[in-house]
Amino acid sequence: MLRRLGICLISCMGLLLGGCQSNTVAEAPVMSGSAHNGFYRVQRGDTLYRIGLRFNQNVNTLVRWNNLANANEIEVGQLIRVRKPASASDRPTGVKPPSGRVARESEVVTTGTAAPDIRLQWPVRGTVISRFNGQTQKGIDIAGSRGTPVKAAAAGTVQYAGDELRGYGRLVLIKHSNSTITAYAYNDSLKVRNGQSVQMGQTIATMGDSGTTGVKLHFEVRVNSRAVNPLRYLSD
Repeated sequence: MLRRLGICLISCMGLLLGGCQSNTVAEAPVMSGSAHNGFYRVQRGDTLYRIGLRFNQNVNTLVRWNNLANANEIEVGQLIRVRKPASASDRPTGVKPPSGRVARESEVVTTGTAAPDIRLQWPVRGTVISRFNGQTQKGIDIAGSRGTPVKAAAAGTVQYAGDELRGYGRLVLIKHSNSTITAYAYNDSLKVRNGQSVQMGQTIATMGDSGTTGVKLHFEVRVNSRAVNPLRYLSD
């Protein structure tokens, strides 16, 4: 009996870890579909409704926390906040579902938010070796030397600093407004902590090759939780 139980557990672990394999940043899932530091990475087949059920959250609350323009359009690899942020209110906004049940997918509130008027400084200076295409590449890769300081592209609050998100190595996420987040991946070392306020140009990490091959910085800009071309926002 114990031997059969051991075989079953090993098989289950193999399935969980197998779902975490990825060679590209765009498709990197969170291990075993769990939440790390309050964030969940969308996996194939997910909907916001199912994510809400999994983490016991109302769909409209997830819409508000993540500033989603359309809750029915989430992408594989997208980061979704599933735990209450420090400043979030318990009261959801927008259309409320009937009390006593979670809203059906057809009842999800859809809101629109204009692209932010924000200018970002380059987090590092170097050659752009991989450009944004919106599909397999959700940001840009910038070549550089190990240990080069990585700077905050704008003032904001650190939403995440760690290495639990497979495929990103040591990662920093900075929230600049209700709609805009920047991501800095593949770092060698992290110089900030979760919840810390940072200024534009402040060193937040050093360049490295954690989670990838070759020293480079992967830089993303997310507007309403969707990846946009960073070159549209970076100053010359």
